[in-house]
Amino acid sequence: MSNLARGCLLFLLVAGAAAGLCTWAQEGPVDFGSDRWTMIDARVSEHLGRKSLAGTALLKDVAFENGVIEVDVACTGARSYPGVVFRIQRPGESERVYIRPHRSGPGGYPDVVQYVPTFSGVDSWQLYSGEGFTAFAPIPSGQWVHLRIEVKGTEARVFLGEAANPVLLIHDLKHGVSKGTIGLNGPRDDSAFFSNFRYRSDDTLKFDPPPRADTPPGIIAEWQLSQPFKAWQVDRDTDPQAQKLPALTWKEVRSDPSGLVDISRTYGRLGPGPDSILAKTVITAERDEIRKVRFGYSDEITVFLNGEPLYSGDSTYRLRDPSFLGIVGTFDAAYLPLKKGSNDLLFLVTENMGGWGFICQDANATFEAPGVKEAWRTPPEFPMPETVAYDPSRKVFYVSSYDGFNPSQGEGKQSVARVSSDGKTVDLTWATGLKNHAGLAVSGNKLYALEATNLVEVDIPSAKLAKRTPVPGAMFLNDLAVGPGGAIYMSDSGTGVIYRCAGGHIEEWLKGPEIGRPNGLHVSGGELLVGNNADGRLKAVNLSTKAVRTIAALGAGIIDGIETERDGSILVSHNEGRLFRVSPAGQVTKLLDTSVPGQPIANFAFVPEMGLVVVPTWTDNRVVAYTIPNP
Repeated sequence: MSNLARGCLLFLLVAGAAAGLCTWAQEGPVDFGSDRWTMIDARVSEHLGRKSLAGTALLKDVAFENGVIEVDVACTGARSYPGVVFRIQRPGESERVYIRPHRSGPGGYPDVVQYVPTFSGVDSWQLYSGEGFTAFAPIPSGQWVHLRIEVKGTEARVFLGEAANPVLLIHDLKHGVSKGTIGLNGPRDDSAFFSNFRYRSDDTLKFDPPPRADTPPGIIAEWQLSQPFKAWQVDRDTDPQAQKLPALTWKEVRSDPSGLVDISRTYGRLGPGPDSILAKTVITAERDEIRKVRFGYSDEITVFLNGEPLYSGDSTYRLRDPSFLGIVGTFDAAYLPLKKGSNDLLFLVTENMGGWGFICQDANATFEAPGVKEAWRTPPEFPMPETVAYDPSRKVFYVSSYDGFNPSQGEGKQSVARVSSDGKTVDLTWATGLKNHAGLAVSGNKLYALEATNLVEVDIPSAKLAKRTPVPGAMFLNDLAVGPGGAIYMSDSGTGVIYRCAGGHIEEWLKGPEIGRPNGLHVSGGELLVGNNADGRLKAVNLSTKAVRTIAALGAGIIDGIETERDGSILVSHNEGRLFRVSPAGQVTKLLDTSVPGQPIANFAFVPEMGLVVVPTWTDNRVVAYTIPNP
């Protein structure tokens, strides 16, 4: 049995032992020799000069809700999954944070630290991955590493070592606000040890507001689940509803905002060996059509439409190659031959280990808020357009063609394009001689552009490059904005620095812990607005004092374009294909979402008098304009 499988089995024992044990007790350090522990396949020994525990143990007398849990962990670097289980409410219901020390070396796997909720005794690590669930962190072998978990309400943060900043921010504890006991969950094979365990209750912990929860367009959220049955009972190649299965009963379920249906929220596993379940929904079509859907699943699936099999797949852990994880996402697709009217979509999902669930979405779905309407679009003829800048004097748009698939060798392989205000007149090579440029800004008769390490000035009347100025220390200059007195502010996403050019002098204007991977910039009302991609927040920097404040948390995505409206509202884009409006009070509203069909929204332009947002679609190679309603 692998360490992972053993950890899952031991966790079931831990959850079962937790029943009825949540009564308040003394906090602080708890010695591993204390009778407050229930030892489950665990032993206490000496390791690296300390009294330590290897295996799984559960406190008997704790009702932990908000506070801090701390423990030191020592790993050998072998495959292992040691961690902390907390808020264990009843058998099989808890929250868990653990580490994968064997994935922390060179290469930087993004799942060294993981949070996973457990429902019905199922440890669903394959279902919960990415921002808010997994993160990279170095885990040195052969020494003690401090692990601290801070919990408040539906949020938590995880610290490793002596770092001041958390390695993982958990925005949404899936059990919500809950209370329960605490345990340590690890192997007994000497690959990981715990020492110096302690905890305390603390209702005064402060957390930033979590990012907004976004529902992607086209999510199929309403499903019915059958009861589970053993996988051997069904022929996976024919319609299960036509087979001799036990009488099926159905429960209505709804996906979470991301579209994920975690089956264990409704049903647990039946025992050893693969289990199967049926999930069905109805798709309505206004006409006969072929509709593309994207989906993900764990671990195996057969897709049926109107009783006919369309797709079969197997995403079991380590099946496809030794490092294959089987993480659930919309990575697979099928083309559904829909008939006019109602169509029955049925998933037969089989689980082995690691999480039981699925997700499904219309692959061509977009979202437009009321009043948002496409005005025009160009053909796909721009080589990776990254930024659109508006020239109010000439009523034209300039487009930077980053052309990332053809990086120039030396100066002069890319161009700035010019597009008329109605999108009909396009000059793809209006100004030539640039090198993989990104941000653009218009100031009078000058168009400023950013190459990776240079600030470039284009003379607009002649469409000629007038000046190229190196930015010392720059690695990946991304966006720029012109401020009072003609000062130019430039974001360097590679070094985490904001540079300033004034009077021909370039300086490092701002860097530090509050600024990380800055991208989009815009000057408004004495502040520099910054898309801070290290924490997914839109921030404002006072131009005089350099004081930084957070305006809004936008969640996962690359904050690319920033523009302001007349009432002080801010338009912000995620490069992946989302456009938001942030009110002066910080309330976030989604206006447009083109992420599902793969149309990014990069560094856009906004023309207030026309109510027009003009979008460079990056890898989609076009420019698209939308009218938007007033705030």
